[in-house]
Amino acid sequence: MSKKKGLSLPLQILIGLIVGVIVGIMMQGNPDAANKFIKPIGTLFLNLIKLVIVPLVFSSLLIGVADLKDAKQIGKIGAKTFVYFFATTAIAIVIGLGLANLLNVGGNFVLPADQLTYEAKEAPQFIDTLINIVPSNPLKSLVNGEMLQIIVFALFVGGGLLAAGEKGQAVFNFFDGMTDAMIHITNGIMKTAPIGVFGLIVPVIAANGPKVLLPLIRVVGIVYLGCFLHAIIVYATSIKIFAKLPVGTFFKKVFEPWALAFTTSSSSGTLPVSLEVAQKELGVSKPIASFVLPLGATVNMDGTAIYQGVCALFIAQVYGLSLTPSQQLTIVLTTVLASVGTAGVPGAGMIMLAMVLQGVGIPVEGIALVAGIDRIFDMIRTSINVLGDIACSVIVAKSEGQLDESVYRTEKKELKKA
Repeated sequence: MSKKKGLSLPLQILIGLIVGVIVGIMMQGNPDAANKFIKPIGTLFLNLIKLVIVPLVFSSLLIGVADLKDAKQIGKIGAKTFVYFFATTAIAIVIGLGLANLLNVGGNFVLPADQLTYEAKEAPQFIDTLINIVPSNPLKSLVNGEMLQIIVFALFVGGGLLAAGEKGQAVFNFFDGMTDAMIHITNGIMKTAPIGVFGLIVPVIAANGPKVLLPLIRVVGIVYLGCFLHAIIVYATSIKIFAKLPVGTFFKKVFEPWALAFTTSSSSGTLPVSLEVAQKELGVSKPIASFVLPLGATVNMDGTAIYQGVCALFIAQVYGLSLTPSQQLTIVLTTVLASVGTAGVPGAGMIMLAMVLQGVGIPVEGIALVAGIDRIFDMIRTSINVLGDIACSVIVAKSEGQLDESVYRTEKKELKKA
């Protein structure tokens, strides 16, 4: 992370976001101009981020396997990682449903059904995901950016190179250099983030404006509240209990990747910063960080789970439907499974919501109620996902004896002296 004087990157991005909101309000009623002249800036920024995602995820995971040096250790760390992700996702959906019920998320907002139009994408079947998780053509998966298949391929290649012994070391060295190169490229791309965020937010505000957002303030507020509570209750508690890490220190250290994820809505795009913060600021070993964080960027969806619960209940109430406890339990189970079943699929949040709605008999067309402001939801759910990824890496590293606690203990002593 840069130590140069001047405005920090998160502050620069925040300024870009604020300016974008102001310009978007000024361009209300003229979204075509925003889409024509400003949206390409945001699109170019996202394309630059996508440029490094596949090589970064593949190379960093492969190096993570190489650094672990033990197939049994890989399996143990993988099991711990998935248990944490599934457990926190289940808690997240319960928090979302609980708040939606308690705060009456639907309120008195009713929109005639004939005004709702939404063409849902076909959701992948979970069994199909399990079958296709091993790619028959790994090069095709790399080209298409199919993240689950890429992860599996990287694990197989890493395991094969470990078995090859010294002969595989040259390949490991190549991908180690590739990882560093991708991180440096991403750091350069992130310098354009304030401009990119400006280009992303202006068209959203110009097209929707406050009049469209006002009826949905309740549902937006509940989703944000749920994400905040999840961070404070689940992540803070798990970090304190399992990693013995001061909660204040953790949230201070993860602010930069959280802010970047919030403004870009990209877990994968935030990955280089997450890797750097986990290793240099929180003391997570490189093998653990390189294994857990790319995996989390693909399959961990705590923030998305909260969004699922709140929006599903919101749409049901708008249609005058009352969900039974068993139906709400179905939402919990569907969301947990869908967090893997839709991993790496563009618009995964919307596809997951379609799966949830279909599973409990809510009209899928109701997605139109929230589709217009999905970007606002995406910002908070992605940033919470990234927090969960980093928290998991710290906890797994602690359990494996690969957490350098001196990184934050020194800072804690300095704070006490002050």
